[in-house]
Amino acid sequence: MIDDPRRQVPRTDTLLADPRLTDAGERLGRGLLKDVVQRVQQRVRDGEVAPPDAVDAVLAALPGTASSLQPVLNATGVLVHTNLGRAPLSPAAVAAVVAAAGTTDVELDLGTGRRGARGEGAIAALLAAVPAAEAALVVNNCAAALALVATALGQGPELVLARGELVEIGDGFRIPELLTATGARLREVGTTNRVTLADYRGALGPDTGAVLKVHPSNFVVRGFTRQVEVGELAAALAGTGVPLVADVGSGLLRPHPLLPDEPDLQSTLAAGADVVLASGDKLLGGPQAGLVLGRAEVVQRLRRHPMYRALRVDKTTLAALEATLRGPLPPVQEMLAADLDGLRARARALAGRLGAAGIDAVAADADARVGGGGAPEHPLPSAAVSLLPSFADPLRLGSPPVVGYVENDRTLLNLRSLPPSADDALAAAVLEVARRWT
Repeated sequence: MIDDPRRQVPRTDTLLADPRLTDAGERLGRGLLKDVVQRVQQRVRDGEVAPPDAVDAVLAALPGTASSLQPVLNATGVLVHTNLGRAPLSPAAVAAVVAAAGTTDVELDLGTGRRGARGEGAIAALLAAVPAAEAALVVNNCAAALALVATALGQGPELVLARGELVEIGDGFRIPELLTATGARLREVGTTNRVTLADYRGALGPDTGAVLKVHPSNFVVRGFTRQVEVGELAAALAGTGVPLVADVGSGLLRPHPLLPDEPDLQSTLAAGADVVLASGDKLLGGPQAGLVLGRAEVVQRLRRHPMYRALRVDKTTLAALEATLRGPLPPVQEMLAADLDGLRARARALAGRLGAAGIDAVAADADARVGGGGAPEHPLPSAAVSLLPSFADPLRLGSPPVVGYVENDRTLLNLRSLPPSADDALAAAVLEVARRWT
């Protein structure tokens, strides 16, 4: 029939040939563009889009990049949010990633024309940031660093580990299962809540490959407890030839006044640990990486193990890590250092803008968190914009998505986890939701 709606659906080749879509095809690829075209054609068939508006609908539906990942405004108050990709990279790190994305001298000495040391710049930056370390290497994440230690030091010989440090690190991953999956043997000492120096000494023997200390990170045990600090354990191991490996988790380089109980790399090595392990994408503020720093002999032993080849990082990670360490303060550290009065002023200004548009918005005090398993007992004072609870879902489904949280029957948009430069985008997202849903 002449009025059959299927006859009105623009042809695929006609839409793909439209000059308004040429740039999108070159930027995103023909396959992705064709998928969007076909979805819009179905919307035309369903009567949702008028046939003359098909190209405009395609343009509106195209993603910003060829990746399905999209930028999100993190208004959760969790500075290092694992579900949101942990630490946002600094502009310096982003620029370094872009520069390294092409052909680079990652393993070439341009001066001699010979093979060079991989990631030499990033390693040098790490050693400059943590002077107590003699050597360093970088692997994919902190779990990979633990797996490398277990493989290189704990197969045949035993790894001595306190029972209270047999922790779960998130999403069901448990430290003892990770370690034993490599073939390592664990020698558990102490009890869940108490371990003494005598427990460690009693476990040492000819089969001991290393003593491992793991910072619990995401929980605290209180009451009748006892743990052995790195310093006293290092003194007890002196002269035994048994290395002390400490997983400090969050990647804090030095002590921080807001996080008095959070271990840092420099202090842990200075206290006597032979090797420290940490994440690069938490409080350090860099890319996902596992940092291994410490005594040269032990680090070299790990680097020469065949497993290291499977766990090493790529050129973009090395570039981002070096730029994070050498460049300006990364976003996570700026968030940590944010002034409470400044956060409150931002909340009042945003609430005023939204209130002027007829939206029920007020400024409110709130707590923020480090996240990523760091400093679980140290809330960070913050400020938020408080909205009706009905805003939470449409904000998360908007463009860009805004992820806040509902507390006491209000949607809170916590500002400590957002830079001031995001305030205009945050206000625009709330205004758009109000326009569409109210």
